[in-house]
Amino acid sequence: MTKYAVVIHEEPEGGYWAEVPALPGCYSQGKSVDQLMENIREAITGVLAVMEEDGRQPESNVQILDIAV
Repeated sequence: MTKYAVVIHEEPEGGYWAEVPALPGCYSQGKSVDQLMENIREAITGVLAVMEEDGRQPESNVQILDIAV
């Protein structure tokens, strides 16, 4: 099992959307964080399947850093 960093954004109108930096084009949304996490797992699975069919690998040079300013 591989772990991917997921960046979650809260929408001002309500709900959430997420992106996976290591998987370009991998986005999803949900009304709650729980729904979002279910949806983004499904999106990750789909993107990985397409990448495998195309003979591509997830980007390995992506780094997620916490920076205090």
